[in-house]
Amino acid sequence: MGRPLRIEFPGAHYHVTTRGNERKEVFKSQRDREKFLSYLESAVMRYGAVIHAYCLLNNHYHLLMETPSGNLSQIMQHINGAYTNYFNTKRKRSGHLFQGRFKAILIEADEYVTELSRYIHLNPVRAGMVKRPEEYPWSSYQDYVGERIAPEWLKTEFVLGYFGKKRSAAVGKYRKFVEDLLDKEYDSPLNAVVAATMLGCAEFIQEITERHIDGKQMDRDLPALRTLTNRPSMDTIDQVVKSLVGAQARLVEKTCIYLCHKYSGAKLKEIGERFGIGQSAVTQVSRRFAKQVDNDRTLRKLVEQLEGEIGLSNV
Repeated sequence: MGRPLRIEFPGAHYHVTTRGNERKEVFKSQRDREKFLSYLESAVMRYGAVIHAYCLLNNHYHLLMETPSGNLSQIMQHINGAYTNYFNTKRKRSGHLFQGRFKAILIEADEYVTELSRYIHLNPVRAGMVKRPEEYPWSSYQDYVGERIAPEWLKTEFVLGYFGKKRSAAVGKYRKFVEDLLDKEYDSPLNAVVAATMLGCAEFIQEITERHIDGKQMDRDLPALRTLTNRPSMDTIDQVVKSLVGAQARLVEKTCIYLCHKYSGAKLKEIGERFGIGQSAVTQVSRRFAKQVDNDRTLRKLVEQLEGEIGLSNV
């Protein structure tokens, strides 16, 4: 498996997750969780990390993080390294605690930060650990909805700011925003991730690619780099899909929209104009199709075949 592509710059926002090695538990006690949170605090104090949201589950964790100094790798080395040392010393063990490198998705904050905070806070509910998110003490949700006093190192203002200027009103609106998805099936915002690296509108992907990726030397161990620097045109995608899918017009259209959104680098407006739909519809179609691909083995094989024909088989 290739290395993840790291895009680091001042002011970047990320969704970060790390799993236990072999999916084993990394948090076995209350003390473990408290200790991990202390390393989040020290990452804020020492390295300037900004933690907007978190959730600690048994064998993995989620963070919504901002890096004003553009030093994501340094921050994560501190958090994971310090916690691994603590965990191994406490249990008289050695070796890796976490599974490979941490996974960090660079996100367009204005577009996805509220969705991702909700996704993070609903994790314990989806996992069947609690019925409601406020029942789970090891996420930042209680801090968001006023059920406990947030620690100084946790910054809830940024996300709540999208729900109003007055905190009291914003808290109520945020609680409703999260609770609206209780007992409902919904698409994970992570289904729209591009090249396992970025989450945002086409304009955001294009801007980041031009500023931070174009011109980098090709590396066979960085598959995401190949995806982002060898973007196929919409014409190429259209031709390949039509040649392989054939007369199934609706499937052709959805597949083309999905692949254009994921790989072409075209703007949402351009994709929408090509298929006669609005910009928001492009994102919705792409997300829903991504979920179908995850759940349908036949469709997944078709998409993999199309990616191979387009020249993205090793992405």
